[in-house]
Amino acid sequence: MTSQDVQGVAGTSGMPHAGGEKETLRASLDRHRDAVLWKLEGLDDEQLRRPITPSGTNLLGLVKHLGSVEYGWFVQAFGGVVEPLWFDPYSAEDMWVGEDEPKTRIVDFYGRARTAADHMISTLPLDTLGHPAWRRDDSVSLRWVLVHMIEETARHAGHMDILRELIDGGTGDHRPG
Repeated sequence: MTSQDVQGVAGTSGMPHAGGEKETLRASLDRHRDAVLWKLEGLDDEQLRRPITPSGTNLLGLVKHLGSVEYGWFVQAFGGVVEPLWFDPYSAEDMWVGEDEPKTRIVDFYGRARTAADHMISTLPLDTLGHPAWRRDDSVSLRWVLVHMIEETARHAGHMDILRELIDGGTGDHRPG
């Protein structure tokens, strides 16, 4: 899946107002996922990588992190296959991007993570229990993971909104129109 394909997946107009539980949760997650990608549009490489906070937070780093957690929570925890990662997500390497990591690599990684996560969401019942490797004694339902990932994605989309405003004044949570 390319960055163009990812941007066309379930936009804000696709939010069901009377859908079932899984459909509603999935649409909410997709709305925030799309906002994350929208925050990258129209910026050059320096702007995408610019550390805006004292901790070094930048737009591309947040997208890399979100791809990593989509793979971890939706795919790994439910026994799916996660692509080999070129970084260690357990040491916070997923929060920063190196010069050898172009925008396309990060956005395409996020797209593949979304696709793998979406496969698990569409094929598993909400009550299915998963077992995150980093929480050895915990089981989590797909329902819980969907709610958690809506929160996680919305939280980081909010961070990205602030970063984007500081970079070029752009605000909002979805494309106008």
